[in-house]
Amino acid sequence: MEKWNKITIDTTTQAVDSISYELSEMGITGIEVIDHVPLTEEDRKEMYVDLLPDEIAPDDGTAKILCYVDEDADLEALVSDISVMLKELAVFFDIGAGTISLGETKDEDWVNNWKKYFKPFRLDDNIIIKPTWEVLEEKKDDDIVVEIDPGTAFGTGSHETTKLCIHQLKKHIKEDTTLLDLGCGSGILSIIGLKLGVKKAVGTDIDPNAIRATEENCEINHITEEQMTAYQGNLLEDEAFCKMLGQGCYDIVVANILADVIIPLCGIVTPFLKEDGLFITSGIINTKEEDVKRAMGDNNLEILEINHMKDWVSITARPRR
Repeated sequence: MEKWNKITIDTTTQAVDSISYELSEMGITGIEVIDHVPLTEEDRKEMYVDLLPDEIAPDDGTAKILCYVDEDADLEALVSDISVMLKELAVFFDIGAGTISLGETKDEDWVNNWKKYFKPFRLDDNIIIKPTWEVLEEKKDDDIVVEIDPGTAFGTGSHETTKLCIHQLKKHIKEDTTLLDLGCGSGILSIIGLKLGVKKAVGTDIDPNAIRATEENCEINHITEEQMTAYQGNLLEDEAFCKMLGQGCYDIVVANILADVIIPLCGIVTPFLKEDGLFITSGIINTKEEDVKRAMGDNNLEILEINHMKDWVSITARPRR
């Protein structure tokens, strides 16, 4: 029976959503969360459970995130990437112990057979996300098909934050639109943007693995280097990197990142935009919505639209005229 490497992260309930999101962006599909947060009455009805008070441990604010990865995976590199991610998040909020421990687990059907559960799905009316190994059986004439291999990609497009960004991109992409994708991850937003009519897309990410994932997915989707270029760099710390990307060059800057990264980005995004350029953001958990709105106001950004999907928020803004 095949075994899987188990990575356990000790953290806080506050940090669970953000860490889980970042892990999924790394392509980790098997994630389990253990905490002591009491179930709501709605949760109990949906899960068909009824717990007695003495069966629930007191909520001490701690949590464990368990990740399951193939035994052939480069575990050392993966743990290193997770460590870097945790350190970056710890700058913005309490991640608790933030320790990483390793173990093994026997083959589980929901882990071993995950590919058969990942089928093509509609991101919206005419955008389909398709795993590379699947055959697309139903397709309309006007459908846009984006192929993704989650084994190398940082996210599959199914997350609410991606859907929120795509909704806004579809509204604002015009002929000859230029797009800057901050925190490009798998490159999925840029690839969809190009298929929607973007003339030129530039992606950035601090993680070299994300740049590789973007390049691989561009190749899969027949996106040329002239259409899409991805650069590794840190916009918040490297002024020369910011200048290299170009000033006043972009019709749209999109950032599907964490709220705690979007907040400082509000102070540096305006120089990238053309006169009528737009700043489309998501990755914002609803508890951080007011913080992001405040940061936009403090940096002379006019909020044009706010959209919600479950616990996530997308805010579209432009430099105040």
